[in-house]
Amino acid sequence: MTKITQYLKGSRAELKKVVWPTRKQAVNHTLMVIGISLAVAIFLGAVDYLLNGVLEIFVY
Repeated sequence: MTKITQYLKGSRAELKKVVWPTRKQAVNHTLMVIGISLAVAIFLGAVDYLLNGVLEIFVY
């Protein structure tokens, strides 16, 4: 039981050292991740579409 208590106390002490982002930073980073994800999805979709078109021309 003492190991669990030590672990929880240590975890709490470490969490006090964490520098948490501000709300504005969190929103900006979240929007950046969503934007990059959408850009990569659009790029990969376009590449897939083009390669599919090329394969249809040469295979069929």
